[in-house]
Amino acid sequence: MFEDGDDRQYLVVRNHEEQYSIWPEGRQPPTGWEGVGVTGDKPACLAHIKETWTDLRPLSGRNHTGSTD
Repeated sequence: MFEDGDDRQYLVVRNHEEQYSIWPEGRQPPTGWEGVGVTGDKPACLAHIKETWTDLRPLSGRNHTGSTD
């Protein structure tokens, strides 16, 4: 479904933990994921994610108090 070199358009999606992925445009994202308003070809969507998602820890991990990191 997510082969390299395809000519499909994708939607950048994010879940409640602020983790990102891509989903084929025009298809309903899985439960718990919602579009963030960015669409395009696969490389453009992945570039947006790389630029936006700089802290790969889930939101719950970033907000965890008492961390020794």
